[in-house]
Amino acid sequence: MEQTDAVRRKINRTAEAVGSLLVDGFHYLALFAIGASIVWSGVYAFIGMTAKGHAAIDDILLLFIYLELGAMVGIYFKTNHMPVRFLIYVAMTALTRMLISDVQAHHRPDLGVIYITAAILLLAVATLVVRYASSKYPAGPAGERAGR
Repeated sequence: MEQTDAVRRKINRTAEAVGSLLVDGFHYLALFAIGASIVWSGVYAFIGMTAKGHAAIDDILLLFIYLELGAMVGIYFKTNHMPVRFLIYVAMTALTRMLISDVQAHHRPDLGVIYITAAILLLAVATLVVRYASSKYPAGPAGERAGR
């Protein structure tokens, strides 16, 4: 009985090691693919701007979106934690870009401008709440959180 238990433990350790290796491999492969996609998209947008001969505010805000996404991937790569604030920043920048495009295209204020502005304000408040919560209630090590 002891031998079968020892064999079972050895199989479990081996399966856990192989599983962890496969999960980590997929994790890093996916991060590199996402990072490469962001760089590719940013370069493509930049080449489009240079081909036009000028950069509009939309184009610059788009580059800021790519910058935030790249920073988010970098932070996730280093810490294995998804920085929620960066997602909010990307959303705020995207809404600002949309607002500027809408105003430039239509040259008339309407209710859509108010909705987009309210959404940006709501995201700014969400950022404030997330920052306050993370400073007031910092997350402990991963093992500590899992034990709660």
